[in-house]
Amino acid sequence: MHSHALIFIQDMAIIMLIAGLATVLCHLFRQPIVIGYILAGVIIGKHTPPFSFIADETTIKTLAELGVIFLMFSLGLEFNLHKLSKVGTTAVISAVLEILLMIWLGYEIGILFGWTTINAIFLGAILAISSTTIIVKALTELKMKNEPFTQIIFGILIIEDIFAILILALLSSIAITGSLQITDIIYASTKLVSFMVVAMLLGFLLVPRLLSFIAKFKSNEMLLISVLGLCFGFCLIVVKLNYSIALGAFIIGAIIAESNQLKKIEYLINPLRDMFSAIFFVSVGLLFNPNVIVDYFYPVFVITVVVILGKIISCSLGVLISGHDGKTSMRVGMGLAQIGEFSFIIAALGITLKVTESYLYSIAVCVSVITTLTTPYLIKHSDACARFTGMLIPKNLSSTFAIYAGWMQRKPAIGDQLRFMVKRSIIQIIINIFIALAIFIFAVYFAKTAIMLNAGNIIGATAMKSAVFTIALLLSMPFLIAAYQKIKALSMLTAEALITENGSSKLTSEIRNMISEVMPIMIFLLIILLIAFLSESIIPPLPLLVLILLVIGILTLFVLPWLVRLHAKLQIKLIKSLKNRRGK
Repeated sequence: MHSHALIFIQDMAIIMLIAGLATVLCHLFRQPIVIGYILAGVIIGKHTPPFSFIADETTIKTLAELGVIFLMFSLGLEFNLHKLSKVGTTAVISAVLEILLMIWLGYEIGILFGWTTINAIFLGAILAISSTTIIVKALTELKMKNEPFTQIIFGILIIEDIFAILILALLSSIAITGSLQITDIIYASTKLVSFMVVAMLLGFLLVPRLLSFIAKFKSNEMLLISVLGLCFGFCLIVVKLNYSIALGAFIIGAIIAESNQLKKIEYLINPLRDMFSAIFFVSVGLLFNPNVIVDYFYPVFVITVVVILGKIISCSLGVLISGHDGKTSMRVGMGLAQIGEFSFIIAALGITLKVTESYLYSIAVCVSVITTLTTPYLIKHSDACARFTGMLIPKNLSSTFAIYAGWMQRKPAIGDQLRFMVKRSIIQIIINIFIALAIFIFAVYFAKTAIMLNAGNIIGATAMKSAVFTIALLLSMPFLIAAYQKIKALSMLTAEALITENGSSKLTSEIRNMISEVMPIMIFLLIILLIAFLSESIIPPLPLLVLILLVIGILTLFVLPWLVRLHAKLQIKLIKSLKNRRGK
């Protein structure tokens, strides 16, 4: 047998045997299995005397990446748009509050220890994102994954993962240019959200139909291989676009969750998830160097305490502000009090770009291991902590929080329909806008690629840009028109709600008309400016641009009814696809 294959089998045998023993011991002592996996990795790692049991760590790290993919893919399979919509506001408030606070605390800690500014910035980013894989595994082992508060945790993790991708892009810009421009933030965030919107919409339209066709053959093998092909294929596309493989696995999982074959897919995927997730957590233990605790004891201790307390306070406060009770808020906060895989990615980025010191990665791993070990215990004892905290809070303040929570959760029946209409209109506006933006982003990429292949031909390059811009504008017209119509309808609702009849009914009517006419124009101009910013490199010269806009404007007047019908058909198909989601 080839030596490399023999080494691989040897490493896998050691990992699986030690991990298997760890699961048995954890079960006997009633401890979370994830702790056993990490300790197993520490025991067989190169940092633990007398020698390393693992010969090829590179291969093990690759298999660990598969663990991340399957864990995130499984989380995506359990993703539910309806449930997320219920916790969406809470998730956004809590995630933004947590990320901002932890970045600031991390930066201040780095400066306090005398580190360079770039090291301090990277430390803040490392502390900002909680570990989805660790939380999912801990909640699964504690049999709490279906508790109501976990939906809030998963919602926060989704928002965090989105922000993590944006943070990675911004850190790369800071490392390369030495500064951060507002244009970098706008471009990176617009590109990311546009990709997610388009990917999920196309996925909802195509993937459930494809899986329904494959399921007709009644072959579990065919279904499993097809699902794995979709998973890894989409992850490859995401990686090629310089996004996180974890985000890609989650998105494709969420798309496949809309299929009628969801239960069977979960049954087929679970054994693979369990195997590779075990390798992932063992690999975390392999990275842990106990000497770091000695060499950097003070920074590790301070950062660990700040991570646990900072995340508990920020996340609990965010959930509390959103109108939930203290018990739920504490459960969420204590469930998110750790760092994990994204922290490793951010720390590795700094080393790859040669802008941070190597000790930052070791500290990140050390803090991650410690907070991973504490996570199951924090979740398990969150109710006791909530009761203890409730005893410390003065009764007047506690009563105020209870009244506030009741007021936030109270939804008058009269406003339910209006609230639903506004929410649906905003979602439709966002979807249409980002589809149009995605078209122009792809157009810029296509034009750059085509021009590179035809370098040196200036006239050809100008013609190519003009043609691509024109096609992009034509393709985006149905979505831009739909967005404008929805914005105008929303403006009319806003004007009716805000402007009540006080005095002259004629004056009130005129103010309402002004708002309903001016607001759509102002918002649409902002959209046009954003499109111009994103497609600046392919915008034709001014005379040609005026001619193109004039021709398309006249053409739109004649084909407007057809464009509206086309958009309506696409929307109906999407709604039908979503109605087939699980639970229906």
